[in-house]
Amino acid sequence: MRAVLWTGIPFNVTVQDVPIPAISNPTDVRVRMTAAAICGTDLHTYHGIYGSSSPPWIIGHEGLRIIESVGSGVESLQVGDHVVIPDTLDPGPLNMALAESEANFGGSIGLGRDMGSFYGAQAEYLFQVSYLFLSDIFATDWTALTYSGFEAGDTVAVFGAGPVGLLSAYSALLRGASRVYVVDSVPARLERAEFIGAIPISLNGTDGGPAAEILRREPDGVTRALDCVGYKAVNSTLDCQENAVIMDMVRVAAQRGGLGTIGVFAAPGESRGTPRAGDLSGLVQFPIVNFFEKGLTWGAGPVDPKVVAPELEELVTSGRANLDFIVSSLIGIEEAPEYYQRFDQHLETKVIIRFP
Repeated sequence: MRAVLWTGIPFNVTVQDVPIPAISNPTDVRVRMTAAAICGTDLHTYHGIYGSSSPPWIIGHEGLRIIESVGSGVESLQVGDHVVIPDTLDPGPLNMALAESEANFGGSIGLGRDMGSFYGAQAEYLFQVSYLFLSDIFATDWTALTYSGFEAGDTVAVFGAGPVGLLSAYSALLRGASRVYVVDSVPARLERAEFIGAIPISLNGTDGGPAAEILRREPDGVTRALDCVGYKAVNSTLDCQENAVIMDMVRVAAQRGGLGTIGVFAAPGESRGTPRAGDLSGLVQFPIVNFFEKGLTWGAGPVDPKVVAPELEELVTSGRANLDFIVSSLIGIEEAPEYYQRFDQHLETKVIIRFP
């Protein structure tokens, strides 16, 4: 089968022939991909920052699949079923009603053997686009709001208007936010934010930076602030500054407000699979005095899509949630290297790889 591989060379992925996975246990299921997406987390691997220490591996963790064959012990699934597989692996049979992040987390798809599996989602084996995003980014942005303590009627500032940031703004509006501000430096992203009803704030086009502009509109601050950027944050002069978003979040948050961070922070150390990870210290300066004086709360960490999947599936099925607006390109797998580069350069909002 054809697959997108990370081989340990920063800013480079290749499309190669790899073996089709075989069923080796009675509880195994083999699925054929119908669509996969390039995610911001994939870019962390693409940059040589995040993933296993031992390349190569098939990259990718967002996708829709059709079950092609099942093991003799599988009872609840059958050939031909359409499925969404969450980006976090599960160590055993999955009961959606009992999904708990800590209990069921068994690694991640698309980050290599050390972190779960050689096989990722950007391959032919392992279309309603909105269902695809239940595997990762819809669940991620939804949980970011929950981390912040969000309640209907809150005002929200979202830092970063990549696909997760845009869906965070969309989810905040869907959940009843009174006003949502979205901060980014890319005009096309800000246009999409405005399209869904959010208020665009230019990262580098306002006096005093984005926090000052938000406070001009919200003198008492916003109830919730979300970091959808992580370690790749830049300041208002577009210079790299890992704590730039953290500083702005604390600055714009209202008294007793809440912060949510789902932008990735990681420092796995330099290895063959993460040759540039030594650039990250794992430590950032934090404005503890302002945070303490305001009485803020902060939720952060990886997200387990299984926990919120039933709720989000109902939103998509009922038509209340339509996430197609973030998709900028549909491509074939052979185009993946070109579109990784385009996505990295902010020329794409969300890229979907379609399979025959």
